[in-house]
Amino acid sequence: MNEQFDRPLWNEEQQPRRTRVVVVGAGFAGLTAARELENAGAEVTVLEARDRIGGRAWTDTRLGGHQLEMGATWVHWMQPFVWTEITRYAQHIHPSPDIETAYWVSEGTVHTGTEHDLDVALGTLQEKIFEGSREFFPYPHDPLSILNDPSTSAALRERFLAADTGSVLDCLRDGTYTQEQIDLADSYWSAGYQGSTATASPLMAKHWASLSDHRSALMDEQTLRYKLTAGMRGLYEALASDVSGRILLETPVVHVAHDAQSATVTCADGRIVLADAVVVTIPIGALGNVTFEPELAPEQQTLIADGSNSTGFKIWIKVAGHQSVIAGAPGKHPISLLRSEKFLDDENATILVGFGSDHTAIDFDDIASAQKAVDVWAAGLEVLGCGGHDWVADEWSGQTWATLRSGQFFHGWTAFHDTRTRLRFAGADFAKGWNGVVVDGAIESGIRTARVLLRDLSSEV
Repeated sequence: MNEQFDRPLWNEEQQPRRTRVVVVGAGFAGLTAARELENAGAEVTVLEARDRIGGRAWTDTRLGGHQLEMGATWVHWMQPFVWTEITRYAQHIHPSPDIETAYWVSEGTVHTGTEHDLDVALGTLQEKIFEGSREFFPYPHDPLSILNDPSTSAALRERFLAADTGSVLDCLRDGTYTQEQIDLADSYWSAGYQGSTATASPLMAKHWASLSDHRSALMDEQTLRYKLTAGMRGLYEALASDVSGRILLETPVVHVAHDAQSATVTCADGRIVLADAVVVTIPIGALGNVTFEPELAPEQQTLIADGSNSTGFKIWIKVAGHQSVIAGAPGKHPISLLRSEKFLDDENATILVGFGSDHTAIDFDDIASAQKAVDVWAAGLEVLGCGGHDWVADEWSGQTWATLRSGQFFHGWTAFHDTRTRLRFAGADFAKGWNGVVVDGAIESGIRTARVLLRDLSSEV
């Protein structure tokens, strides 16, 4: 039991009593919501299942004492919510290294070129995959706006709804594109969707495009280029320092009762916390750990039961020598995307980051497993060490970032925006902008949920 449980959660002597809110989860969404609520005068307690803050952002030390991101990594000034926090807390960014040699695999053949060659080849495919993004998402941070606009034509509405059927690569299978091109796109999106492209919603890729000015180069910049100099830890610890209420670690929540006036939160150790409202920031993949009373709506339960498209992984691999490479392989291979991230001149080694669609396809801590995975490119990479965190197997996340299956863009995640009781949800999985991916979505959702809750609470006074 957390020793802080020996003290009251709330200040009972305070007059008049302030609004009390429990926030479940101390990732970016939870910490942001807690700060927003406190700034408006609420009394907040944060309950976190892990023994640390940060959620799916976790700056750790691995592979010989190097600062590495186990989860969320890249940020960008065109991500409005995270850039505001970077500015607020005086954080700094630096780029991932430029790459000298590119490798991509198709039908057993390894192709090589420059990073520019790879970008050009992929750019043509992305243009096809992004088709319709301008029409479908005129306001990228309001992704369903054309459905709510009475002036939207019936034809556009029908095409928009139909665009969430099939899979993300179906548009390349009309006979126009070669297998090499399809495999190249599969490499990119197996990593991006963190799961099989065969089940991936085509609309999510188009939405990412709209958030990147419909340009594949800008999307790459936003998702794979710039990192925080002090790591994600520098940002989430700075944010946590602005939360004055208690942040109780190793305190899993198992039950939430809620109605139109209050919420009751039960912790795994039996502790019961009464509050005026509760904000739950648990990822979709771990929401099954909590029971709700009354039960969640059928659409919410279906999304939890089905899960997202996220079954993949992120791995860090140290190799011998100075290796400036980027490499892609279709999702049937353990690693779909691999690139150099850190040159260790004093060790004559390089640290690379890899992504794959199946977390069971590789052993994160086994050099032989990583060596077999990188050998597909025949690039002479000698693995010296590897490591990572299996977010899909982690009971507190059950996924990496939450990408959408076919059919889920219009069903499931939007149901968690419900405001009929004092139970509210926040997190990147429920963001309207960078939904499911990057910290920007988590911060956006934390702000949005907190402000709507405050509005609702004040209207009832």
